[in-house]
Amino acid sequence: MSFFEVNDLTMTFGGLTALSGVSLSLDKGSIAAVIGPNGAGKTTLFNCVFGLYKPTSGSIRFKDQELVGKRPHQMAALGLGRTFQNIELFKKMTTLDNLLLGRHLHMKTGVLSGSTFFRRGSRAAAEEIAHRHKVEEIIDFLDLQSARNRYVGGLPYGTQKKVELGRALCMEPELLLLDEPVAGMNLEEKQDLMIWLKDIQEVFGVTLLIIEHDMRLVMEISQRILVLNFGQPIALGAPDEVQNHPEVLKAYLGEDHAGVEAA
Repeated sequence: MSFFEVNDLTMTFGGLTALSGVSLSLDKGSIAAVIGPNGAGKTTLFNCVFGLYKPTSGSIRFKDQELVGKRPHQMAALGLGRTFQNIELFKKMTTLDNLLLGRHLHMKTGVLSGSTFFRRGSRAAAEEIAHRHKVEEIIDFLDLQSARNRYVGGLPYGTQKKVELGRALCMEPELLLLDEPVAGMNLEEKQDLMIWLKDIQEVFGVTLLIIEHDMRLVMEISQRILVLNFGQPIALGAPDEVQNHPEVLKAYLGEDHAGVEAA
């Protein structure tokens, strides 16, 4: 049994089929990508995995547990994390506070226990220190020291993307879904993030599933790539197999150009 499996997933909205017969499996500690033209169904797939949509049919299993029918907060408790195509941060809070919110699943003392924070040796005080220590590790890892006490809404877009990644990492996920992680970043930021993603896989042991339009990043870090077009899976395999697949070339370049490339 694979660490993560999508089997024959179909999602319809009224008369529109957004996904049809999509399957994918991931080994623990691997990096995979989902690519395809705009409207191919990539984000719909993520929304099904994370419980925002309930698929019409098919199965999604994580560590041998069925995910279909579970809610997003249950996914997070199981060890799934996610970033979004459109940044979902609290713009009027600091970077530090946004990252601390990523620790909420691991907080056991509760809000009312805050009244005991200043008691020496209290459980709430010890927990607060432990959570802040974890957040500081993520700040150092992603080189966010200069943004620690700044309001997120005033940060450059590329830095906000890093903060969102950091908040997801603060949840200590085993499987992390990244929706266009380098969108809006300059070349230097993209290069840095590519290194961080590899470190997240190798150092933290996190399995990564990525939606991305930057083909250089996808081809360099992914071990498997699923290609969707109009909700249909048209290719699945290693980067060198996928980038020369005739159906992939046709989807991205058009039929005439695909024929030239294939030749």
